[in-house]
Amino acid sequence: MRFLASLLLVFILVFLFWPYYHLYRLDNALGREDPTSLAPLVDLDAVRANTKKRLEWALGMNDTAPRQDPLGWFQQGLRHAGEVALEETMTLDWIHAQLRDAVATTTEKRPAYFLSAVDFAMFESWDSFIVRLGELGYNDTQLRLRLKGTTWKLTDVVR
Repeated sequence: MRFLASLLLVFILVFLFWPYYHLYRLDNALGREDPTSLAPLVDLDAVRANTKKRLEWALGMNDTAPRQDPLGWFQQGLRHAGEVALEETMTLDWIHAQLRDAVATTTEKRPAYFLSAVDFAMFESWDSFIVRLGELGYNDTQLRLRLKGTTWKLTDVVR
């Protein structure tokens, strides 16, 4: 029984420190000039989907029922143009640049390391981990990591 309790404790501790290890991996990837080093750490489709959802909400376009008047056609055109723009602009290069810029503006250490910019990192749920770069309310950047299979992936960047 004591062995099982010890094994359970080890499992829980490994699970609790697991996302922090992935923050270390993000730090290493951002230290490289090649944005493709972020590829195994980022779910690009999820970042695009979350950004699209936030933009639609901010612009009041979250109504899913298609309208048959000219305003509805205009909204559909804007939605399509926005989807195309997100596909073209939100790439690994963009995420790499956003994260490096966020790190550079939120820490005074030079060279600016990702881990030195982390002000807050905590589980939101068992499969969601929130990271804040910089002090809350002062040009902070928030990241969301989600457990995808056996690894944590960046799924949202909010600046």
